[in-house]
Amino acid sequence: MTASAEREDQALEGLAALLSGAVRDAIRAARGFAGGVYLRSSTPGLLRLAVLAGLPGPLFRPWWRMHVDRPFPVADAHRLGVEVLLADATETMRRYPQLAAGLPFQFGSLYVPVVGASTPFGVLTVLRPATSDATEVLPDRDRMTAVAEDLGAALAGLVKDGHSVLWDGEPECLRPPAQDPSARCVGGFTWDPVDGTVTADDDLWSLLGIGREGFTGTLEALAEAVTPDDPRLLLAALRETAAGHPPPHPLPVRTADGGLRVLELWTAGSASGPPYRVCGVVVEPDPGTAADAAADLLPEGVFALDLLGVITYANPRAAELLGRPRSELLGRPLWDAVPWLDRPAYEDHLRGALLSPEPVHFQVRRPHGNGHETSPERRGGAWLTLSVYPGSSSLTCKIVPVGRVSDTAEGAAFDARAAVGRTAVDEPGTGVPATAPLYRPIVLAIALTEAVTARQVSEVVMRELLPAFGGRRLAIYLLQDRRMYLAWETGFPQGFLAPFDGVGLDAKIPGVEALTSGRPLFFESMQQLAAAYPGIALDAKEGARAFLPLIASGRPVGSCILGFDRSRTFSTEERTVLTALAGLIAQALERARRYDSEAALARGLQEALLPHRLSAHPLVKTSGRYLPGTLGMDVGGDWYDVVEAGDGLAVVIGDVQGHGVQAAATMGQLRSAVRAFALGDRSPDEVMSGTNRLLIDLDPGQFASCCYIRIDPVTGIARAARAGHPQPLLRHPDGRTEVLDLPGGVVLGVDPQARYPVTELVLEPDAVLALYTDGLVERPGTDIDEGVDILRATLARAGTPDSTPGSRYLSRAADLLTSEARKATERPDDIALLLTILRAPDATGQ
Repeated sequence: MTASAEREDQALEGLAALLSGAVRDAIRAARGFAGGVYLRSSTPGLLRLAVLAGLPGPLFRPWWRMHVDRPFPVADAHRLGVEVLLADATETMRRYPQLAAGLPFQFGSLYVPVVGASTPFGVLTVLRPATSDATEVLPDRDRMTAVAEDLGAALAGLVKDGHSVLWDGEPECLRPPAQDPSARCVGGFTWDPVDGTVTADDDLWSLLGIGREGFTGTLEALAEAVTPDDPRLLLAALRETAAGHPPPHPLPVRTADGGLRVLELWTAGSASGPPYRVCGVVVEPDPGTAADAAADLLPEGVFALDLLGVITYANPRAAELLGRPRSELLGRPLWDAVPWLDRPAYEDHLRGALLSPEPVHFQVRRPHGNGHETSPERRGGAWLTLSVYPGSSSLTCKIVPVGRVSDTAEGAAFDARAAVGRTAVDEPGTGVPATAPLYRPIVLAIALTEAVTARQVSEVVMRELLPAFGGRRLAIYLLQDRRMYLAWETGFPQGFLAPFDGVGLDAKIPGVEALTSGRPLFFESMQQLAAAYPGIALDAKEGARAFLPLIASGRPVGSCILGFDRSRTFSTEERTVLTALAGLIAQALERARRYDSEAALARGLQEALLPHRLSAHPLVKTSGRYLPGTLGMDVGGDWYDVVEAGDGLAVVIGDVQGHGVQAAATMGQLRSAVRAFALGDRSPDEVMSGTNRLLIDLDPGQFASCCYIRIDPVTGIARAARAGHPQPLLRHPDGRTEVLDLPGGVVLGVDPQARYPVTELVLEPDAVLALYTDGLVERPGTDIDEGVDILRATLARAGTPDSTPGSRYLSRAADLLTSEARKATERPDDIALLLTILRAPDATGQ
């Protein structure tokens, strides 16, 4: 490993330790049961979950990434810089329905922005028990805010020292801090490896049976007192933790008489990096040995999970029913030890048990063999009822064969379809949910309202509809000119659907007939499908299919095909829900079609209005770039131009507020006005004032920023006027790059009496002038000055034009300045860039 890579690893470890300590402190401050921290990532506008404490990470993978524009509390807290307090599930549903639809459980939550030195770094979040009175949470929120402020200051210190505070990996998963210590035998201590001091609370001395006055204060004395059986192991663990590597699980330690205690270690974190302050708790376990022995004799399967999903106990019957020996269960995450439980429907129930105080009951299907198979859709297998009972620090699970549920009062009352609308039961013999959880269709409906393109609609259907009903394959066909064209597919064999692309409405195939008849078609097996359509090509020997007509407001839009890997029935309820969802999908696709038409019109208008050829002068070279946004309407009102002005040239750039056809049309009018005033050899302030009055007279309900600079190619004198536009950059011939300080007036279209002062500057030969719109330097969650500094540094790295003809040099520089923006998958705003270089009279580069 190189030295730089080693430093990066150490910096990341230090950041993780700092965040881990803050999350634990936040959970304690807000009296929560779980928490985490989101940080900015290297992808603009994307937050990533960096640390998660108290919950198993794999179960919450859908929430690992969060875009700052999404309607979620984490995004609002970061984007707006405000605290978000959700007291219970009712308030969560009212304010953030998409979050409530994905996690429809009884819990409250707090979200506090982490800001340091005016820079927003991320968001601290804590999950806590629900309460009907939000005022009860206010003191907890205040304490958590103090934790966030301390974390923000520490992160700002890291940035000041030259460290990056970004997170691009998976989250670190931690155990929560020990809860309710008064009810357990728990003692705590802290070791500062910098000065060697060890401090401990009175509970630790009581637990160890020694007096505070008998402790010498050294680390070795602490290890000897905690684990006299073998203090060397504890010393090694403490030093590893100080280096940023705390043990992933609590450590068993022995007393002098062989008794068992449990030790948990973690780092408190600091901005300065390792070695870190180490915190620890010593726990005297409850008399669980006798309880374990008793549970071993139960005829039902019983096992326990900690809050990270690790199996901490399993009796012999549980091992038998789960199909794994106890030695392969204990100490492993549930989904690793029992891979056939790793299914979306089962994960929903486990999330409910972790986030809600009520027990959860559902049926699972164990495949044939020893349980190692990862696909429980195989024929046969055993049906089991799994009941999960949540506790403050663990989950207790009971598993029995189907048919024995009624042995208990809870089992007698158990009915999956009535279990608070969130417990789906697999229908025996199918292996797929007989009644999909209600919130999955709700999530689909909400997500469809945000999808604006056909591709986005298809992605939402694949992400939300398929898992809800256990589907594995999806195809969406859209109707155009009385033919069906494939718009999206996933899960089908490569090339299988190609022969059906472009078929007419007279084709005798189920997708077409579902649309023309307006009736959905359900086939519970491939045999049924083959019998109904003799000779039709089949993509599998078995499996069910659903063909849903997509009809919006009585107009045919297309067809949606759902495929399942094995045969299954479709209940009346499922048929009804799928038919209703098909209507929502059709409306979303119809809206996307209108969006595409309007976007194409706006894009065509904008392309027609942008300059196809820039005015030229032998001593002045220019190069422009335009990148449309990738969100919303995709087109906006950014423009640039080069205009002949008397004996010289004028370079101009502008940005009309908003997006869409109106913004593009306004941009065209402004560009024409600026050209007309410039060709009339008006001074820069007159060009600005005239364009301002014209925009106000047109009254489009929009305003625009603009920067206009007239250049004398012979003398290099430039006269500039600015209307609310970002300051230009100037790269001097020696490589120095600065942000110009041009005084300016208000944006165009606001004040008819506005004045626009003129600033005179001298451009040296080979100096590069850069005009740009704010889309190139704005990044969600960061100050615009940071983006300008990055652009200035990039321009400084563009090299010198001495040995390169002006046009070629500017083209390469323009590509360099826009390279990061081109790579971004999401650009919230348009980007325009115009570079200008003045060549010496004897320069020959063309």
